[in-house]
Amino acid sequence: MDLAFTPEELAFRDEIRTWVKDNLPADLARKVHSAMRLTRDDMQRWAKILGKKGWLGWGWPSQFGGPGWTAIQKHLFEEECALAGAPRVVPFGPVMVAPVIMAFGNAEQQKRFLPGIASGEVWWSQGYSEPGSGSDLASLKTRAERVGDKYIVNGQKTWTTLGQYGEWIFCLVRTSTEGKPQTGISFLLIDMKSPGITVRPIKLLDGECEVNEVWFDNVEVPAENLVGEENKGWNYAKHLLAHERTNIADVNRAKRELERLKRIAKAEGVYDDLRFRDEIAKLEVDIVALEMLVLRVLSAEKSGKNSLDIAGLLKIRGSEIQQRYSELMMLAAGPFSLPCIFEAMESGWQGDFPGGVLSNAPLAANYFNMRKTTIYGGSNEVQRNIVAQTVLG
Repeated sequence: MDLAFTPEELAFRDEIRTWVKDNLPADLARKVHSAMRLTRDDMQRWAKILGKKGWLGWGWPSQFGGPGWTAIQKHLFEEECALAGAPRVVPFGPVMVAPVIMAFGNAEQQKRFLPGIASGEVWWSQGYSEPGSGSDLASLKTRAERVGDKYIVNGQKTWTTLGQYGEWIFCLVRTSTEGKPQTGISFLLIDMKSPGITVRPIKLLDGECEVNEVWFDNVEVPAENLVGEENKGWNYAKHLLAHERTNIADVNRAKRELERLKRIAKAEGVYDDLRFRDEIAKLEVDIVALEMLVLRVLSAEKSGKNSLDIAGLLKIRGSEIQQRYSELMMLAAGPFSLPCIFEAMESGWQGDFPGGVLSNAPLAANYFNMRKTTIYGGSNEVQRNIVAQTVLG
């Protein structure tokens, strides 16, 4: 196993670093480094910049319009974007549904849907979880009945992240009740402007509506929007979830947030506290270990070896690290982590308190938001079972 980058890979990293520095808008980088609220336009602006360069689908093979990068190059690209303060790419289109369409969609679907994803023009949402069907996703009840050349969809999805912005949604729907629950699920692509779709935002503790309920009331979906075969959607869902869980690990964002934690600790005067410094050191060790795990996987891919399927393990460790750094930021800032007045922050108000810099807020909102990471994408308890079964049999 060789974890050292080659001269060619180092040159590639320098190329990416220079391009990001020249093309990432300064106001977006400032918002990201300070954990300020990103609007839809903020996220779309960066997506379209990447799309124009042909890099929004940075993980795509060249045959579908991607750069055709190696696993190492993709990792370096993600790292440079994260450290520079680029907004995280909303993954539902380029990272999640696009690989499913490439692997299981027909040529017409690939021609129809991939260009809009690659350019950043079309916002996709994910329709997986339902009330009572999250980690036990196979129990989903949203029904799609085939009537002629259409499917009639009825049911409800929930926790649909940023669904209020969605233009298209990929959904798991039940098309059969025979046999095992997993065998009666299909994968549909649905236009969110279709009559019968209602999106209801859910306001969270931080005042944001990051997640939504999506209701389907006799929604007509052309049968041509079925990906792959009917009742085979569970296989496609597993393919997608592997991408989602690896994406959740997000070691590069953890490295950036570690530096933010150090800035906050210094600004609040707790960086010299040896006990607190020990906690930062332990977190840094965990982040380095996670990065080494990622690089081991990439090294195995580069050498052509079949690496252990550890998407679940990456998700477990990455999500726990995200919770830990958000907790330490709260501890560093103490009571000054509580104020969260987005309008005041966005107008330039910094607050009259010690170390009152913008990067110190909104820490409480981020802390509560990060509680979700060990639940979504398959709860960590379930992931531990999967890892145990994979390793122990």
